[in-house]
Amino acid sequence: MTDQTQRPSADLTGDVTASEVAADIADERLIRSQGPLGLARAGLNRLRGGDLGLLPVIVGLIVICTVFYLKEPAFLSSRSLVTLTQFAAPTGVIALGIVLVLLLGEIDLSVGSVAGFTSAVMAVMVVNHGQPTVVAILAALGTGLLIGLGYAFLHQVIGVPSFVFSLAGFLAFQGALLYTLGSKGTITLPQGNWLREFARDRFLTDVQAYVLVALGVVVYLGTQLWTIRRRKAAGLTPPSLAVVIVKAVVMAGGLGYFCYYLSIGNARGVGYLFALFVVLVVVMDLLLRRTTWGRHVMAVGGNEEAARRAGIRVGWIYVSVFGLCSTFAALGGLLLAGQLTTVSQSSGTTDTNLTAIAAAVIGGTSLFGGRGTAYAALLGMLVLQAITAGLNLINVESEVRFMVTGGVLLLAVAIDSVSRRARSSSGRG
Repeated sequence: MTDQTQRPSADLTGDVTASEVAADIADERLIRSQGPLGLARAGLNRLRGGDLGLLPVIVGLIVICTVFYLKEPAFLSSRSLVTLTQFAAPTGVIALGIVLVLLLGEIDLSVGSVAGFTSAVMAVMVVNHGQPTVVAILAALGTGLLIGLGYAFLHQVIGVPSFVFSLAGFLAFQGALLYTLGSKGTITLPQGNWLREFARDRFLTDVQAYVLVALGVVVYLGTQLWTIRRRKAAGLTPPSLAVVIVKAVVMAGGLGYFCYYLSIGNARGVGYLFALFVVLVVVMDLLLRRTTWGRHVMAVGGNEEAARRAGIRVGWIYVSVFGLCSTFAALGGLLLAGQLTTVSQSSGTTDTNLTAIAAAVIGGTSLFGGRGTAYAALLGMLVLQAITAGLNLINVESEVRFMVTGGVLLLAVAIDSVSRRARSSSGRG
C-alpha cells in the first residue's frame, strides 16, 4: 500500500526522493484531518522546512520597489515600468537558459560571449551579405544550438566539467566575435529592419494585451484542473477548486490592471519584446512541470546516479539542456542587438554574462541542482533591472550598482544554502 501511495505522488510532483514523498504524505494527512486549517499549517510546515519557492524573490522585489518609490515616486510611473520591462527582456531570455543548466547542477559561463558572437553572425549576414533577416536569425540560432550540442559532447563523451568548457567558450567566442566583425568593429542594423523594429518600436494594442492575459489565465485554469483530476485519480487531496478560481480571478485582475497601467499617459504599453519573454517563461515552466522531460531534468539535477538507475536517458537530458541554453543565449543576443540597433566588439562581453547568471540565482534557482522554476529568470531579471533603474533614477554611481547587485546575489545564495539545510534536517530532501 505504501508503494502505491508513493508512486502517484512522485509522478505528480516530479520529486524523486523518498523523504520528500513522505513529507508530502504527511501534509496530505494534515489537510484531510483539519481541512482549511490543515492547509495553512501544511504551508507553514513547508516554509519552516526550507521549501520557500519564489517567496524570497517576490518579497525582495516588493521591498526594492517600495524603497525606490519612497525615494522617487517616478520610479513606478507607467513610462518607467515600460522601460524597465523592455530592458529586462533580452538578458532575461539568456537567464532562462541559465536556469535550465542550473537545474542540472551545472553552469555555463559563456552565454554572454555566445550571445555576442551569434548576433554578429546575424548582423554580418544582413548588412555585409544582404541576406534576409529571417535567414540570418535562423543561422544565428542554429549556431547557438550547435555550440550547445558541442558542450554536451564535451561533457558527456569526453567528461570535461561544465565550468571548464564554458570558461573556454567564454574566451573563444569573444575572439570569434572580434573575428566575425572584422576591422570595422561595429555593425549597425539598417532602418526598417524588422528585428530592430520588433525590439524597439512594436507594442501590443490594448486588445492584444488583454487577450494575452486571458490566454494566460486559461492556461493556469487548465493546468490546475488537470492537477485536480490527476490527484483525485491517485487518491490524493486535490487543490481546492474554490481557491483555484479565486487565484485565477486575482491573476486576471492583477495582470489586466498591469497592462492597463503600462498604457496610460505617454507610456506605450506592453512591448512585443517583453511579451515574447513572458511567453517563453510560461512555455518553459509548463515543459518543466508538466512533461516527462521536465521531471527528468529535475530528477537528474537532484541525483544523477539515481536517475540513471531509474532508466532516465541522462545523456539526452544533458544534450537537450545545453542545446536549449545556448539557443536561448543566441536568441537573447539577437534581441539585444535589435534593441541597441548595433553589434559591436563589446556585445555580450560586458556584464551580460554575469547578469544572466545572477538573475537565475536571485530568482530562486538552486546552485545545487534539482530545484528552481522558469519564473526565476523573469523575477530575478526584474529584480536586477529594478535595482539598476532605481539607482540610475536617484543618480547613484554605477560602482554602487555593482556592489548592491553583488550583495543581493550573495543574499540569494545564502538563502538557498540555509533553506537546503532546513529541507535536509526536516526530511524534505
